[in-house]
Amino acid sequence: MINPLPDPSLQTAIASIQQSLNWYTSLRRHWNYPPNLELQGAVREDIQTLKRALEKLEQRVFKIATFGLVSRGKSTVINALLGEKRLETGPLHGVTQWPQSIRWCSNDKIQIDLIDTPGLDEIAGSARAEMAQTVAQQADLILFVVAGDITRTEFNALQDLYQARKPILLVFNKIDLYPEQDQSQIFAQLQALTPDGESTPIFSPQEIILVAADPPPIAVRLEYTNRPSEERWEKPEPHLDSLRQKIFTLLNQDGNRLIALNALRMAEQAEQAIAQKTIALREIEADRLISKYIQYKALAIAVNPFAILDLGGSLLSDLFLIRGLARLYGLPITSYEAGRIWKKVMIGAGGILLSQWLSALFLGFQKTASLFESPGNLTAYASGALLQAGIAGYSAYIVGQGAKLYLAQGSSWGTTGTSTAIATLLQLAPADSLLASLTTRPS
Repeated sequence: MINPLPDPSLQTAIASIQQSLNWYTSLRRHWNYPPNLELQGAVREDIQTLKRALEKLEQRVFKIATFGLVSRGKSTVINALLGEKRLETGPLHGVTQWPQSIRWCSNDKIQIDLIDTPGLDEIAGSARAEMAQTVAQQADLILFVVAGDITRTEFNALQDLYQARKPILLVFNKIDLYPEQDQSQIFAQLQALTPDGESTPIFSPQEIILVAADPPPIAVRLEYTNRPSEERWEKPEPHLDSLRQKIFTLLNQDGNRLIALNALRMAEQAEQAIAQKTIALREIEADRLISKYIQYKALAIAVNPFAILDLGGSLLSDLFLIRGLARLYGLPITSYEAGRIWKKVMIGAGGILLSQWLSALFLGFQKTASLFESPGNLTAYASGALLQAGIAGYSAYIVGQGAKLYLAQGSSWGTTGTSTAIATLLQLAPADSLLASLTTRPS
């Protein structure tokens, strides 16, 4: 069913998440700042998410979640896959009231859980839609069950799940209720579905599976040679082999990578949540730190008589500011990573910082020239120094505010961070795999 040999994607994901977990559960992440009890309480659940992501990788749990409107046969599809009736089904709406997880397969290679969810259009739909999104984030594969033409409600829900960037199989259930010609027409309509504002269809023909999870009884006439014929009702077997085969093929080709991808995304979101909460709770201290560096940088640039040293001093000041903010937020950072953030801030500023640097350098050369040409002309020197100081201070403010935006991603941006691991995993996915198609979806 799935390759039992160690998979590089799993090992990379485990190492990345373990590194994050070690950092966020360590007291040293606070550097010289005292631990904040309010912050520790706020990020407790996010740290638990990191632990669950690591457990998912170590236990190799593959989760398949079903979604759809009421009475489309989500629970029936799961029962048919299980080969027994484990979930309650019925003609009334709302039989499934909350997500239910059932173990389908468990061995030393992989564990597979099937998750049934409430109908997306039931009463209290907003709460259940939120619950469905939570389940979708945990799922490695989504089965979206329909039973005919797509309604607008189904299409909107499908688009939301599509944007979660998870692999989706569209399960066309109850095909036994349609003649073959109608099946073909509906299949063509499903294949033509495209997200709003895009031209690429959501599903390829291989991602639309036709099933009959619970065919109704059919009348069978029995003819006998020695007694009168009779008619009885017999229950046909579920027509689900194509879906079962598709799932197993997907597991064999991409199972390990999908487990690694989903665990990394869980960890990435947890790290970003930790960083955002930390930044919000440390905002006053961060503004104080930025203000201090604005003063230091402005003063250093103003008093320095050598223009060429202004560039080096300005860069060092920016790097120290970025590292100072990262330490305040309790994020791991090296000088190399601080330099990467500085470059991103420079690019993100849209040339503002570059123009300021050039202006400061020009003023610096004027300041130096005025000092050496007329040592007694302090007025010219002072005016140039003040202008330089103002530019330097403002550039420090931009760097500080820009660094906040990048640091809000947590430690996921590091060379071994979860965001980097996700990008690498998707980049190395085989071109013909379902995993590779996720790279073209909106983030």
